[in-house]
Amino acid sequence: MRFMMLMIPLGYETAPPDVQLDPERVAAMMHYNEALNDAGVLITLDGLHPPSMGARVSFATGEPVVTDGPCTEAKEVLGGYWMIEVDSRAEAIAWAKQCPASANEVIEIRQVQEMADLPPDVQAAAAGFDGVKN
Repeated sequence: MRFMMLMIPLGYETAPPDVQLDPERVAAMMHYNEALNDAGVLITLDGLHPPSMGARVSFATGEPVVTDGPCTEAKEVLGGYWMIEVDSRAEAIAWAKQCPASANEVIEIRQVQEMADLPPDVQAAAAGFDGVKN
């Protein structure tokens, strides 16, 4: 089972483009990342720049509308993610609990929706897409 663990650093929605990271916190997180990798459960991971460097594309009017960041209506934003492969939701939670997160950080755990999880008609509608080509 694949799970995405989403890091939600509270307050990151207002971080400036040149936000400074604490080297000690980064080192602690790298040790955690190494533990995930050494256990063979890590698929990929990335940190994300703050929303002030991003954009949102909305479709409320039926046409795409681009809003440059930061988006003031955002209350929680992603700071990064890990994609892991484990045997259960409980195992994904156990890994998230080991993260050296600070008091202002939350990790949301979401299982990846596999094709086999979908009903036959949805699988048929998705047929023919072979995945991402590198």
